[in-house]
Amino acid sequence: MKAPQSQEQPVVFVVDDDDALREALKRLFGMVGLRAETFAAAAGFLKLKLPDVPICLVVDIRLPGMSGLEFQAELAKADIKIPIIFMTGYGDIPMTVQAMKAGAVEFLSKPFRDQDMLDAVQLALERDRSRRQAERANAQLHRNFESLTAREREVMAFVTIGLMNKQIAARLGLAEITVKMHRGSLMRKMNARSLAELARMAQILGIAPPKS
Repeated sequence: MKAPQSQEQPVVFVVDDDDALREALKRLFGMVGLRAETFAAAAGFLKLKLPDVPICLVVDIRLPGMSGLEFQAELAKADIKIPIIFMTGYGDIPMTVQAMKAGAVEFLSKPFRDQDMLDAVQLALERDRSRRQAERANAQLHRNFESLTAREREVMAFVTIGLMNKQIAARLGLAEITVKMHRGSLMRKMNARSLAELARMAQILGIAPPKS
């Protein structure tokens, strides 16, 4: 049964110089509702503008021109984060170790079971989905922090090291009620539901404790 399509429909990219295998994998992924795009060599994929959806790569370790491992290294060099599943008919332990150390999700020897491939692809897509969600959350966190005034940032730095409003007021030479107002405002802008959550945000943002 095919999964319903949506704007977030993931894409599996297959890079293999075997025409029959490319088509077989495209059919396999289509049977479970996954969109697949295929390439005979890495160069074709590198020209592609990647879609803004969860994606993964299924790559033959031995490709014409740039090998699968060289392709993996090129993506890493360009800071293109895509979960990779390697396939090979000639795999050996050193290649497997190198691929896995570089972050490959799985290394499947040909011929492989369809279910093993589908399981690996689902794991890879889930990994990419989680990465995308984390990056969106991180970007929103930075936008929220940028919306704070300079004074709110000062108060946030003191709040997240555990100082009370009265103590912060003394440090900044402000009235306690003013500190309380800044604190309430920054909590709303940061979408922080608790002091502990605000402290975690400060840690992610790399906010240094204020100098005494």
